[in-house]
Amino acid sequence: MAPRLSKLPGFSGYFLIDTGNGVVSSIGLFDTSTQAKESTRVASEWVRDEKLERILKNPLAVTDGEVIVHKTNGAVRA
Repeated sequence: MAPRLSKLPGFSGYFLIDTGNGVVSSIGLFDTSTQAKESTRVASEWVRDEKLERILKNPLAVTDGEVIVHKTNGAVRA
């Protein structure tokens, strides 16, 4: 999914987090809320295209908000 999201306007970053017990969370960073909402549509389409609904333990939940603090040392683990 990251390659698809990175092509969207306003893309700033994407994080996929394994929180354990079969739960995965992701964070997408975009310049505007409109761009972020488009990323949600693209992500939902990707889940459907990959037929992942049947293996997901929990229904997809979407939240959004404004980043109020951002600090990084530039290191990213892939």
